[in-house]
Amino acid sequence: MNENVYRYCFARSIPPRDIGETLLLSLIAVESLHGHARTRMDARYRFNRKKRLCEIDTATSVGSDLARIFTGYATKEFGEKAVSITRGPAHKCDARGGCRAAAGAAV
Repeated sequence: MNENVYRYCFARSIPPRDIGETLLLSLIAVESLHGHARTRMDARYRFNRKKRLCEIDTATSVGSDLARIFTGYATKEFGEKAVSITRGPAHKCDARGGCRAAAGAAV
């Protein structure tokens, strides 16, 4: 993944299973827009259940749509304060619901 990555870090109160199900629902929506084959080829994402961290590569239109849909679903389902969204290469999630840039300052 590269600079075109959105990282979603979720509060500890959000069950990892719920995050994964929201990501799956987002993939189904993207597949409805772009088709199965294109979604399979162009959707790049990662989900770390333990850290409650999801990364979506937006270098393609499929990835960009996935990020938009996932952002909408996640913020509506879990609330604006339960998900932190950052963009770029250097990011860590402390798994306590607080996210911080690798270079330093806590959010």
